[in-house]
Amino acid sequence: MTNRTNRTVHSVRRSRLASALLPALALALTATVTGCGGGGGGGGDGAGDGRLGGTGTSGGGQSAATATADRVEPLPGIPKPRLPVTVDSADGHEVTVASADRIVPLTGSLSEIVFTLGLGERVVARDITATFEQAADLPLVTRAHDVSAEGVLSLKPTLVIADTTTGPAEAIGQIRDAGIPLVVVAPAKSLADVDARIDAVAGALGVEAAGARLKERTDARIAAVQKDIPAREGRRKPRVAFLYLRGSASVYLLGGADSGASSLLEAAGAVDAGKESGLRKDFTAITSEALAKAAPDAILVMTKGLESVGGPDGLVKIPGVAETPAGMDRRVVSVDDGVLLNYGPRTDEVLKSIVEQLYANGK
Repeated sequence: MTNRTNRTVHSVRRSRLASALLPALALALTATVTGCGGGGGGGGDGAGDGRLGGTGTSGGGQSAATATADRVEPLPGIPKPRLPVTVDSADGHEVTVASADRIVPLTGSLSEIVFTLGLGERVVARDITATFEQAADLPLVTRAHDVSAEGVLSLKPTLVIADTTTGPAEAIGQIRDAGIPLVVVAPAKSLADVDARIDAVAGALGVEAAGARLKERTDARIAAVQKDIPAREGRRKPRVAFLYLRGSASVYLLGGADSGASSLLEAAGAVDAGKESGLRKDFTAITSEALAKAAPDAILVMTKGLESVGGPDGLVKIPGVAETPAGMDRRVVSVDDGVLLNYGPRTDEVLKSIVEQLYANGK
């Protein structure tokens, strides 16, 4: 059980969930180690890679999602970086960037932004969470979900971009001590952070004009998805609970106000059932009582998390799930692990997938 527990902790360390999940995971895993209980079953821990959409179910388990190719869509044209620039790093450093010839983004979401800005050909490595097609052949510079400073430095980068969840701290310090410009970007927690994150990356690359165009395109696409949300005609908004699942380690968590999912659910015209039920922190271990209070009409999960518990059939075996309206209807919304909480250039695709699955069959 200890090895599986360690893999689960590593699987979330480098994602948007890292800062929120680790305290909750510690509590959940303490119970796991002592009891090894929990419902569900099936597959591996489901961390990391995957594709958007494709496994959402609604009403009797029928597919309600349409698969989206795991690619990013660069802006037309290739911008020319105007360097050098000096920018403020989110970890308190002031960083001067003189060259963007060899870029190493240390999260998948940061890689998405660099590629979408049109500078993908300058990227020389990828983090394990960069799963989209254009980055697939780049060398990995992570071990499990930790950055390898040696791997990064061996590629002679001229710029490394990280965020505040990137670690371990020793590796980040080693890269910076080697004299490599390293810009840390604040992580995104909601739709309101999308533009700021694009600005930060574009500013570090010296392509502010491209950043402005990307913000305009991203904002317009998100607005277009919201415009197409079906009218409810006086019906109440659907209540959706975000569950973080890792079946192989018996980790089952219910998202609250700080899980990162609330903004997406609200943008999709739904209510975050965990937040609405009074859960003010990020995640709490799933209990029958907590689920009964949340009373979700649908459940939002990450694709590989759903696979790790054996799909919808395994999901309803987790204590309390079958008794919720969502469990009774097998109403599950599933989005790829790698993009669900990225809040970046593909957020419109994530939102569209949620909307299509959530309102399938007129529900």
